[in-house]
Amino acid sequence: MAKTAFIGLGVMGAPMAGHLARAGHDVAVYNRTEDKARNWAQRHKGRTYSSVANAAQGADIVFSCVGDDRDLREVFEAAASTMRRGAIFVDHTTASAEIARELAAKAEERGLGFLDAPVSGGQAGAEAGTLSVMAGGEPSVFAEAEPIMAAYAKNMTLVGPAGAGQLAKMVNQICIAGVLQGLAEGLHFAKRADLDVEKVIAAISKGAAQSWQMENRWKTMVEGRFDFGFAVDWMRKDLGLVLGEGARNGAKLELVEMVNDYYADVQALGGKRWDTSSLIARLERSRGG
Repeated sequence: MAKTAFIGLGVMGAPMAGHLARAGHDVAVYNRTEDKARNWAQRHKGRTYSSVANAAQGADIVFSCVGDDRDLREVFEAAASTMRRGAIFVDHTTASAEIARELAAKAEERGLGFLDAPVSGGQAGAEAGTLSVMAGGEPSVFAEAEPIMAAYAKNMTLVGPAGAGQLAKMVNQICIAGVLQGLAEGLHFAKRADLDVEKVIAAISKGAAQSWQMENRWKTMVEGRFDFGFAVDWMRKDLGLVLGEGARNGAKLELVEMVNDYYADVQALGGKRWDTSSLIARLERSRGG
């Protein structure tokens, strides 16, 4: 069993750290809101620390799941100040490929391993321990971290060198955005055509139109319930990363640009914390249902 630290106990980090503890790993935690860390430690019999540096000290592997590039840089610098040589820093934040490459280089200078390892599967996947991990980094570092990440992930893939994990997560978000917009328009169309939506879904959901989003979100989208985790604010952050990377590599991202604007409309409707399936609200509320 590994001596680990987990930095960031949000809707994703808290259950991920919980799976590590249940798997028998020694888990130290840090969270900016100390009450969350104390509550987690009480539930899982873990140890909580008042600083990132103290939580990371002596750990074999340090995990992070924080907000953005700036948060990640701060957490990494604090953790690296006390991590032993040969230890590994695994970042599960959805961040830029640039920060991943920057921190990988800094880690190498300090004798540390580094993986940029964003995840897919949402809050439900984190709670069930069934996340997918897309990683960038050295194969030897990935091989060492993989059996520990298995506590909360069912699928782990080393995509390429540092930054490749974040780029793969951008591909993931591009695909999700397109599927959700198509599903939103399809459901909206079915309602306006006076079709029985449940029968329509029964007819099409096992054919070429099938998707995870259709299977899990069609009913709540029709009902106008958008309280299933990954928030519109977070998706806009992610699509901003996609568009920034696209501007650098020359990718044409017309659909991403359009859906990003549509999510801005959802925010204007008061949906900043609604989940990403709320694209249908823009159609329903701006066009009279």
